Amino acid sequence: MTIKVDFEECLKDSPRFRAEIEAVQADVGELETRLDKLVKQCQAMLEAGRAYYQSSKSFVSGLQSLGQHCSADATVGECLQTFSQKLSLILDAQEEAIEMTHKSVKTKLQTFVKEDVRRFKDARKEFERSSESLEGALARNAQAPRGKPHEAEEAGGALLNARRSFRSGALDYVLEINIIEAKKKTELLTAMLSLMDAQAQLFQTGFRSLSELDPYRRELSEEQKQFVLNSAREKRDMEQRHAAIKQKDVSYDDSMMDFNPDAADGIAMEGYLYKRASNAFKTWSRRWFSIQNNQLVYQKKLKEQPTVVVEDLRLCTVKPNGENDRRFCFEVVSPSKSCLLQADSERQQRAWIGAVQNSIASAFHEPQRSPRQRRGSVSTGGPVDRREGEGSEALERVRAVAGNRQCCDCGAPAPDWASINLGITLCIVCSGIHRSLGVHFSKVRSLTLDSWEPELIKLMCELGNGVINGIYEARIDEITFKKPLASSPRGDKEAWIRSKYVEKKFIQKLPETGHSTLPKRPGAKRNRAATQDRTAQRPPLKPKPSRSTLPRSASSSMEVQKNDTGSRADGNDEEEEDLSALHPGALLYRSAALQNFPVMADALAHGANVNWVNVAEEACTPLIQAVSMNALAACEFLLQNGADVNQADRNGRAPLHHATILGHTGLVCLFLKRGADYNARDKNQKDPITIAVDNANADIVTLLRLAKMNREMQEMDGSLGKSGDETYQHIFRDFSHMASNNPEKLKRRSADAKF
Repeated sequence: MTIKVDFEECLKDSPRFRAEIEAVQADVGELETRLDKLVKQCQAMLEAGRAYYQSSKSFVSGLQSLGQHCSADATVGECLQTFSQKLSLILDAQEEAIEMTHKSVKTKLQTFVKEDVRRFKDARKEFERSSESLEGALARNAQAPRGKPHEAEEAGGALLNARRSFRSGALDYVLEINIIEAKKKTELLTAMLSLMDAQAQLFQTGFRSLSELDPYRRELSEEQKQFVLNSAREKRDMEQRHAAIKQKDVSYDDSMMDFNPDAADGIAMEGYLYKRASNAFKTWSRRWFSIQNNQLVYQKKLKEQPTVVVEDLRLCTVKPNGENDRRFCFEVVSPSKSCLLQADSERQQRAWIGAVQNSIASAFHEPQRSPRQRRGSVSTGGPVDRREGEGSEALERVRAVAGNRQCCDCGAPAPDWASINLGITLCIVCSGIHRSLGVHFSKVRSLTLDSWEPELIKLMCELGNGVINGIYEARIDEITFKKPLASSPRGDKEAWIRSKYVEKKFIQKLPETGHSTLPKRPGAKRNRAATQDRTAQRPPLKPKPSRSTLPRSASSSMEVQKNDTGSRADGNDEEEEDLSALHPGALLYRSAALQNFPVMADALAHGANVNWVNVAEEACTPLIQAVSMNALAACEFLLQNGADVNQADRNGRAPLHHATILGHTGLVCLFLKRGADYNARDKNQKDPITIAVDNANADIVTLLRLAKMNREMQEMDGSLGKSGDETYQHIFRDFSHMASNNPEKLKRRSADAKF
């Protein structure tokens, strides 16, 4: 302990002692004043800290609440939740620091002032009283007369007692001085050390918590920079669209959605219409109408159940209504009721009438019956029931093709939908995405709800998911794009399907040195119908390869064999024709004659024009090449992918002419069903009917005349949108089944007939 005032000096009561205790008294007084002020400031700080803590707690709670609201946005929601958790840890450390400051600073210093400084003051008062008593005793002792011994003795005794009391009080006072000096040092240092520990713990906790966020903060910073760039780009695009729209004269009518029967959500058309109520007041109400699933429905609010106006559009008619005082009215009439509607303009009125009429025609053209309805139909053992049984068996054949038991794009089991131009099976989710691509990319049908032509089933059996994925996913191992699973979100599936079929990111690239034309071979003919000499040989073509030997991609390995035309009869060795360097159009042309469906699909995937013209061979097309080989499924494949059924060659002969000349009855039936022009004339001014009569082919003559008669009946009845009478349909259906399942029954009756 440091001795502030010496006890020996206390006994002497020297001026030095008096000066020392006066200095101590002044120092203790100043210390008391400053400690009182510090304690008050500490109290204010603690109150402010507690208020800050409560406000911060409320702020963190607000961050957590906002994070829950933004949980749909993974980036923002995770950021708010993570940061709020770290702030909660820091605030907990701050609360501990506040409590530690209260205990170690405020309480200790306040106790020091109230107890230790008070004892010092009490000892000081006692010292001052004893000092005054000593001064009085000394004065009385000095004033005692010499002649009065009794008074002198009494004054001496009082002086002795006063001196004893002074010395005792002085010693106690000096002890208190030394104690308070020592305790002042320890109490202040202890309080400050506790405060420093609390603050260090607080900031260490904050630093540690925020340091743990360093990787996340850097990642979030990069995302934020990208968001800023994207936002600036989107802002620029929106400003450009805004400026472009402002320059147009946009009316309300122009914003109306057009009729779209292939919409992904099944809604062919929608918009606001006024509806007249059927009550006595005939009030008009504005409602949101839509055409979906062959029904006309409306609703007032988004979440309410739609009200069905027409249960089945096939049972109703639509017509303008001019009897009402209101403008732009039209009426939808069904067997049970009539509904009067009003559009906002004449253009909208025409659009809605046309949409309802188109929906009625679509409902009749593609009737959809549920499997339950099919199973519930009464079997009579007639031709229709037989065909339905054959259709079920054929659909099982489609599902039995390699890979067709799972969805082509996501692998979902038991797919019930198909893309008929691609030849693949799909689950219901992927089929909806395929519909949204448009029919120029994918034509979707239900395997269970829609009717299937036999030639279409035969086409589906020629391709399949395994073949098409071998083309459209040829480079899947070279890229980082992950193929979605059946459980993947719809957005992932949509991105995959668009990259696969629209952007074609995964197909094998063709060589850039491909030939755009095919050379005409000496002594070879590309088409029987292109010359008057029917005895000349066609160019020899190797039959289509088996499914087990098909190449993965035509661009990676494409070699087909052809026979030497001068030595076919002698059985000479075959030459190999390398088609790998051909232009996609030429590749499609050559593979159509070979009936090589994977190669045809590969050529189309690489951008082949389905109507490509070979100028070296009488301007023939791939469809005409397929006709020359009597390839029914190949013709169906080309037609489903947009081939023009009426595109003629240099001699003015369309595929129907060639099929008629060659006596391919099944192909004639197919082309007539696909809208072929039976009145078209070639350069010799002969139409298909004349050619069939000249060739004495009774079946083809019958088909052509039936098609002509059916068209004439439709024109008389004004029903061109319908498929014709039942007799016509049954005959063509029988020929289609025969061509697909028993083609040998359709061989020409007069092989030597001339045209």
